[in-house]
Amino acid sequence: MIEAKGINKYYGQLHVLRDVSLSIGRKEIVSIVGRSGAGKTTLLQILGTLDTPDSGMVKYDGQDVLRLKERDLAHFRNRNIGFVFQFHQLLPEFTALENVMIPALIGGDKQSEAHRRAMELLDFMGLADRVEHKPEQLSGGERQRVAVARALVNHPAVVFADEPSGSLDNENKAELHRLFFKLRDELQQAFVIVTHDEMLTRGADRIIHIDDGKIVNDSAL
Repeated sequence: MIEAKGINKYYGQLHVLRDVSLSIGRKEIVSIVGRSGAGKTTLLQILGTLDTPDSGMVKYDGQDVLRLKERDLAHFRNRNIGFVFQFHQLLPEFTALENVMIPALIGGDKQSEAHRRAMELLDFMGLADRVEHKPEQLSGGERQRVAVARALVNHPAVVFADEPSGSLDNENKAELHRLFFKLRDELQQAFVIVTHDEMLTRGADRIIHIDDGKIVNDSAL
């Protein structure tokens, strides 16, 4: 599904990613691990088309997406890629339901369809009774589940998650991990996860270890 070849990225004189190549299959849960500063988040951002490499390519089903014009790339990203971040990044002035609907509305869906899909996902997440609550009225675990629902609302091919359990307590971490695997099993959802969390790493289909901007190990579990 996703193929990256020869990815190099510099920040000034710092060579952050060094000729990185990898592939991600459908329905895979892939964990990217490594020490701080190894290049994990930069790689995630490039695979998710939020950043561009200085050289190399990223293909989705054979299409070199980094060659798309900015507007076309934004549309591709909206329709094919979901994101979950450590601190959820929900919009505080909107309800849980509205936060989940926003990517679908940006993508051009009718409000009725965006509403239906958002309600379906929030119910799947066990949040049917919290849809009218704003983020400040939700627990940390509930906010992260809303963020996952938002990432899924446009039926993306892949969800990229950057330290998604980093701000959660142990109980909510375990709940989020169970949710990811449930989504993979029931919705055939692929995840690429940057994490320091050993529990989540152990459950992945593959672990990719990065050190000093290079992949030093890519192993299936």
